[in-house]
Amino acid sequence: MPLRLGHRGAPHLARENTLEAFRKALEAGLDGFELDVQFTRDGVLVVHHDFTLDGVPLAQQSRRELPAYIPTLEEVLQAFPGAWINVELKSLPPETDGREEALARLLARYPSGKLWVSSFDPLALVRLRRLGVRPLGLLYEREEAEALAPCLGVEWLHPEASLLTEERVRALKGRYRLLAWTVNERSQAEALARWGVDALVGDFPEALV
Repeated sequence: MPLRLGHRGAPHLARENTLEAFRKALEAGLDGFELDVQFTRDGVLVVHHDFTLDGVPLAQQSRRELPAYIPTLEEVLQAFPGAWINVELKSLPPETDGREEALARLLARYPSGKLWVSSFDPLALVRLRRLGVRPLGLLYEREEAEALAPCLGVEWLHPEASLLTEERVRALKGRYRLLAWTVNERSQAEALARWGVDALVGDFPEALV
């Protein structure tokens, strides 16, 4: 049985990427959730999908300027110590503002065998690996991105679900753990589970449980 993770929590039951959405995902029977992490001007890792809020980059705002519904990553880790959590680090290559170092320091204070970090940004993954953050996952929605995986030393691949077939899963499984996103239909979830995918991320808990 694969891990079943809520996409930004349970976004149809509560505002996405909030403590309430994560709580709703667990109450619905999921194993955990996926979340998105941004970095504020004052060096705080906060949970929010977009790079901007009301048109203003989060990197230009301080934690105190953000609405109360946006939690810090530390608040999430404190609130749900037993949940499986996939932390997606939002990053725009090639620049870095220290978010990888901040994440490495935070995770060192909250060690967990149920957490791993993923990113679409290969350079962020290189930095995280050099900082000792493991395990790591490469997010992608184009199949050719798989060619980067051996160079990055990741343990997980996170393809968009439509990229996977039974044959593709069989070819990748010996080398990587696989997470498929975004899985919102029970029939697709059942097929991916049957093929041996390790984790499913979806918007609707009822499609996964």
